[in-house]
Parts: sequence; C-alpha cells; structure tokens
Amino acid sequence: MKAFKILSRLTLLVSLVTIVSCSDDDDGNMPPEEVTTIVDAAQATAELSTLVSALQKADESANNDLVAALSSEGPFTVFAPTNQAFNDLLAQLDGFDSLDDFSSQQLQDLLAVILTYHVVADAAVLSTDLSDGQSITTLQGSTLQVSTQGGVFIGDATDVDAEVTAADIEVSNGVVHIIDKVLLPQTILDELADIILVPITDLAIGNENLQNLVAALVAADGDLPTVLRGDGPFTVLAPTDEAFETFLDGAALADVPVDVLTNVLLNHVISGEVSSTDLTGLGSGYTSTLATGAGDQNVSLFFDTTDGVTFNGVSSVVTPDVKALNGIVHVVNAVIDIPNIVDHAVANPGLTSLVGALTDGGNTTFTDLLSNEEETFTVFAPGNDAFSAFTNPNTNDLNAILSNHVVVGAAAFSSGLTNSYVNTAAEFATDENLSLYINTDDGVTLNGTSNVMMADIVASNGVIHTVDAVIDLPTVVTFAAADPNFSTLVQALTELTPNTDFVSVLSAQDGAGSDPFTVFAPTNTAFDALASIPAEADLIPILQHHVVAGANVRSGDLSDGATATTLEGDMITINLPGTGDNIADITDGAGNPGIGIDAVDVQAINGVIHVVDTVLIPDTTN
Repeated sequence: MKAFKILSRLTLLVSLVTIVSCSDDDDGNMPPEEVTTIVDAAQATAELSTLVSALQKADESANNDLVAALSSEGPFTVFAPTNQAFNDLLAQLDGFDSLDDFSSQQLQDLLAVILTYHVVADAAVLSTDLSDGQSITTLQGSTLQVSTQGGVFIGDATDVDAEVTAADIEVSNGVVHIIDKVLLPQTILDELADIILVPITDLAIGNENLQNLVAALVAADGDLPTVLRGDGPFTVLAPTDEAFETFLDGAALADVPVDVLTNVLLNHVISGEVSSTDLTGLGSGYTSTLATGAGDQNVSLFFDTTDGVTFNGVSSVVTPDVKALNGIVHVVNAVIDIPNIVDHAVANPGLTSLVGALTDGGNTTFTDLLSNEEETFTVFAPGNDAFSAFTNPNTNDLNAILSNHVVVGAAAFSSGLTNSYVNTAAEFATDENLSLYINTDDGVTLNGTSNVMMADIVASNGVIHTVDAVIDLPTVVTFAAADPNFSTLVQALTELTPNTDFVSVLSAQDGAGSDPFTVFAPTNTAFDALASIPAEADLIPILQHHVVAGANVRSGDLSDGATATTLEGDMITINLPGTGDNIADITDGAGNPGIGIDAVDVQAINGVIHVVDTVLIPDTTN
C-alpha cells in the first residue's frame, strides 16, 4: 500500500473535521433525547450499518475521530452508501473481504479519506438545492458532480455514478442522502491502483499488449465490450497483440466477417471464474466457451496442464490469473480458432491412436471429410486404450471400421439420443450405409459393445463422443444381440437350439458362408403372441423360415407380390403397401397373411434386417 503518501494531507483533512462534541447546548445543558445526529440516523438505519462500521474502523487510527465529528452541530450533508455499496467496493479490492482487512493505520486513514469524500461541511443541502451539472466540494477536498437526468446521480472520479435512492433525511445537524455506491476520489484511485479491480474490458484497454484484442472486440459485435463489463463472472483467454497479428496473417480486422470474428472472440470466453490452479487441479479435460458450434451448442475447449496450461493444443497461457472485477484473465500466445472435428481429435492426447489410424500412410480421406465445414458429423471416437484392446477378429478393413464411427449429416447430442438405429459412413457393398444401434437404457451403448465415456465435445461442424471400445463392422447377429427388442429371438437362436449353431451361420461374411442374409426378425412381442415357444426340433425350421440366404434385399428392392425362398425351403410373399401401419405385409409359408413389417433396412456388413410383428410359420405339411 502507498497510504503514507497522503498522511500529511489526511492530517489536514481530519483537522477540518471539527471534533466538537454535541454533548452540550449553548446553555451547557444536554440536548433533548429526541434530537438525532447524522451518526444516530445511520445507526438507526439497517441498510447503513456497514457505513457505521466503516466510520468506527477509520477511527481506530489515532489520526481520525469521524464519529465525533459527524455528531457535532454541523451542519453537514452526507451521501451515505448502503451496505450493498460497501460490498461492491470490497469486491473491487483485490485481497479485501471485509472492513476488517483495513487493519493497519495507513489503511484506516485511507478509509477516512474515502468517508470524508461523502461529506459536505457547513451546509445542509436538500435535494431541491441540487441542480444538473452542479459541482460540490467535499470535506475531503475533491469535488462531486451532480446530474439530475432521469434521477439524482452523484459523480466521482470513476466512470460509474452513484444514484440517490433515498433523499432528504433531515436530522439535527444536517441532511442525509442514501446512495447505491461508495464514492471514490482520484487520490484513492491513485493510491489503490495496484489492487482496484476493473471490468475485463477496461483491464484489456489498460494493457498495452492487448490493444489488438480491444480493437477486435470493437470491430466485432458492438455489444461485446459491454458484455465483458457485465456482472459475469467470466474467464477470458486474452490473446496478445502478436497472437492477433499471427492469426490475421497480414489481413485487417475489417477483412474478417463480423459474425466469424465475433464467434472467434467468444471462443475465448468461459462462463464462470476458472483460475490456473483450478485447471492444474483438473489436469486436462473439456470446458465450454460462449462461442456457438454445431447445433447452436456452446463450443468445447480442451485444456491440458501437462506442460503449462494449453488450450486446444494451439494456445498457451503466458500470464495467468490476472484478476478483474467481473472475473479472471489469462493472457495467451495464440488466437484459438473455432475447432472442427479434426482439430478436437488432434488436440486431445487421449485420441492419438485414432488420429494415427485416420492418417496412416498419409491417408487424407478422413481428415478431408471431417474438416468439411459444409457438412455436419457425429463421431464416436475410441480412446487410445480402446485401440490397444482391439484385435480386429474379422480382419475387416480398418478404413471401413473407422467409417463405422462416423454419422454424416447430423450432430447427435446426448440429450437427444434414444434407443434407435442411425446410419454410419461405413458401407455394405459400397452402396448401402451400415446401421448403428444406440441404446440409452444405461448410459449410451453402441451396437451392444462400446460405451460412451465422454459426451458432447462440440465442434464447428459436429460433435464427438469418446467411447471405450472400437466399434467393429456389425453382422446381423450383432444387431440381434444389441437390440433388447430381440432378446427372445437371441434366446431362440442360442440356448433353445443348442444343436444348431445359428450364430456362426449368421455371422458369415465376405462370402464365407451363405451370406449375405435378409432376416425378417420377430420382436419379443411377436414371440409373446405364440401359445408357447416350440421345442428345438420344431423351432429350428421356424427360425430358418425368417432368413433368406444369398441376398441383401432392402425395402427399395421389394415389390408387390415378390416372393423369396427361405433357408427352411418354403417361400414367403411380400405385399405392398402394407395394411394399417405396416410398411409391407408378409404371407408366410403356412399361408398366414397380413404379417406386418414394422421397420426396415437395419443394414449389417453381411446382410439386412427387417423387423416383423409376428413369428413366421413354415408349411408343416411338406
């Protein structure tokens, strides 16, 4: 603190505060008890209790006797700050939590200077005596400026005026006006310059190395400087002037579209106050900025404290924890552009195996695809441990496997996921996209084998969910096992028919068996409609009657009256359109008509599934 600079000035000011006691009147008699002074009025007003405490705290210095002074005959005019006004002042002072922090004589004398700046001596100035533009000299020696535009406002040496919230409280030795801000003279601003916190915008304006940031804030959304003067709290990653020059690469701020520049700047703002200690304690992870990404969601920001503090792998903190009135600023050495899917994958060291697989041998197919800003993606990204554990048991092409983790055309956020099928970028026979089954009964599970570990990493062109296992290319068996609607079918194919290895038969791919298959899969409800599930000898032909071998027949291939021979040997007939809500109707080998196809085209790598609402029965007479 630099309070010693004004002690001599303060002594003079205190001498002006006449310490004449109000204990006697002109006749030497005590004044009537009903007569109250300014101090009495403050003590009797709940919202001025902190002002009373401040007067007492200032008086702990031997240089001050403010309580006695304001109890003298005056007259005085006092602009009395509320309790909240003092709370706001303490919030502006770095390291000050209460009046008790004015613990030394120097600090108490500074407090006295502040308080005498609220006092006008030798006058009881009513609100009717105040006029617009009027200057008032205070007991402290500096002036206050009066504004009567839209109310009564008192201006000090700061940019924010105090508003009179209650006027003309008349007492025996003057008048009190209650105000909503502690007034600060220039002398105090000079003395406390090192600890007075200012809004983030003003902090940037006052930093000679952040002038490009200030210019960018002005050039972008005109409200941004005002926003960053707001209550917050905010955490701002402030790029240096050199960082902006590198980002612009010779262009001018005016060359950057306003909406783009605004979003980039918002990508440096985090809601809440996050210190470098907080980040170090977390180690690494994601937070959200105020920038807007896919699906109008807030963009994710990856931080890593392995070596300093870095963001998205491109920007490092060079000056941490610069405190502001409405948050905290970390000065960084690079502008953080809005990340796309690839940027996020590259920035996260937990996804290095995925990045390596995507780019193996100079492959640019995936980086080109997932950097496309004209498209939207959902990526289920296996972590490094997932890749280490994957043995590729079916020796599937790795590029096809990686494609099976990408959904094109949608940013699917966790809040919108339900038990359902989506299509991935992987293909069957190069023209039909494979399906992916999402189950949300307990977390989010994909194809029954891979669980989402971290959801909703938002990029400019989509969203990433990290997963704990590589999602291999699915067979028709994969979907039957993954979808709980087929649990009875799975039981029938396995434990109820132990002498037939349906799983091996229906897992064949690449022409290794009777694949591809078209499977008409009955739901649990379809099995429930049977009087009972037949014994194995009768159940085997029933199950075979749901499978057409050697063909991947999708809904678009069906036509009215089409027939197909099943593995059991009997034919089924398809009729279009279906009756009621049915997509199509089936007549089974036993001649049962109107069996509904409820869902179509669940595409696997070795065939396709259509969901039926009734168990198909073969002709038992042949």
